[in-house]
Amino acid sequence: MIDPRILKIAKNILIKNMNLKQNEKLVVVTDPPTMEVANMFFESAFSLDFQVDPILVLMKPRDFRGEEPPVLVSEAMMNSDVCLLITNYSISHTEARMKATERGARIASMGSITMDMFLGPLNADYGKISRMVSRISEILRDAVSLRITTPIGTDLMMSLKDRKPGGPDDGLYTEPGRWGNLPAGEAFIAPVEESVNGRLVVDGSIANVGLLHEKVVIDIKDGRITEIEGGAQAKIFEEFLKELDDPNAMVVAELGIGVNERARITGRIIEDEKKLGTAHVGFGMNVDFGGKNLSKTHNDCVFLHPTIEIDGQILMENGKLMIEFT
Repeated sequence: MIDPRILKIAKNILIKNMNLKQNEKLVVVTDPPTMEVANMFFESAFSLDFQVDPILVLMKPRDFRGEEPPVLVSEAMMNSDVCLLITNYSISHTEARMKATERGARIASMGSITMDMFLGPLNADYGKISRMVSRISEILRDAVSLRITTPIGTDLMMSLKDRKPGGPDDGLYTEPGRWGNLPAGEAFIAPVEESVNGRLVVDGSIANVGLLHEKVVIDIKDGRITEIEGGAQAKIFEEFLKELDDPNAMVVAELGIGVNERARITGRIIEDEKKLGTAHVGFGMNVDFGGKNLSKTHNDCVFLHPTIEIDGQILMENGKLMIEFT
């Protein structure tokens, strides 16, 4: 039996977050691991008070984040008005997604989403998230330099000069060509790649690895990973990157700051990176949000209790935002 609370949230997302309207084409892209969530959105489309034209597209699971979907799936995405990407591995950072948004599709990417997120981070105060993302993005837009540290050893320096924040990832994808994640809630930017230097100590989660049980230490020089240290999970991440045979997968792509109060650390990056009080550094593809690094993958590393200093001013201290939101 369908939980009426979840059905209501799914309908609200279609109407309020995606601005789905009468007679529009809704495409839901999915794979077997995420079919349950996809079916919830698909079924909710039939319970709306107006007529829409939903299509459910089932494909073989991708092997890693950022792997392109089949051509037929890409074509369906490009011909949609609203497109939900509900897949085990995210296809956010793909040419297929970029082409679809260029054609005007309104897209929500939900890589690795689970049913329990409906009553958690998906059921968020999107007005508040939008205000927080907008304010932090304003600060990032004007920033020149950024330093990020944590109590367990992260110390990274980077330049943001002439870079603009991506998104906004506020969950409100109501205009043609708008896209982002659901669950939503991060301000993010592509730093000047070669400017990033220092050490990243990850204690939350890593894409393609999951929830961390031990810290993973990543040394970065001139924007590129030079060494990964730690235990078994560090080895898994290192081997994953090597097996991609893509040198640009080792390049710093993103700095992100989570603002969703209902998000948790679960090992699912789509939720972890949105948690208020965390930050993340992504590696790989970033040409789709203002960077210059072309890669076939994008992988985020989430860490806890960051202190973020921008041009000498403290934005976040030990995971607490130090600015007010109106």
